[in-house]
Amino acid sequence: MSDDSSSEGIKNILVTEASLEDAQLIADLTRAAWADKVNPQSTGHQETHEVVTKDLLRGGGYILHVNNVPSGSLRWLPVEGELNVWEVRRIGVLPVYRGKNLSAHMLEAVVHRALASDINELRVGVRADQPRLVDYYAAYGFELAPELEYPHDYNADAPPVMLRRIFNN
Repeated sequence: MSDDSSSEGIKNILVTEASLEDAQLIADLTRAAWADKVNPQSTGHQETHEVVTKDLLRGGGYILHVNNVPSGSLRWLPVEGELNVWEVRRIGVLPVYRGKNLSAHMLEAVVHRALASDINELRVGVRADQPRLVDYYAAYGFELAPELEYPHDYNADAPPVMLRRIFNN
């Protein structure tokens, strides 16, 4: 997916599918994108090559390139015990590129991939300390799903809020 953006300094946006060789890059991008943005207790701050490799083997990922520079990433995993359901996780854009709605390019890419793969539902968890993201995901068709529990360990007072987008394939 490529786009000419009118944002100052952004001439080219490209989202590419991640390969196993990109695991260290994605770990580095995640940590850098989450630094000073996401609660320091979040496990995303301890991303490693090994964790990302496991995620890519089970699911997949995308890398955002701005002006040919890796600038963000996103991963998806199948939800254990759920048929045709993916969880979108570890979305992040480097600080210099924030505020330009660039994560939307990765989110749109995973939506298209899910549709092409006959996935019925995408889920995403939003940390309780980042409520503005609920509205962000709602703009892309995600709805609050209070009946869902966050499927991972978390180091926060409150578990993340779950959202889902259901497709009528």
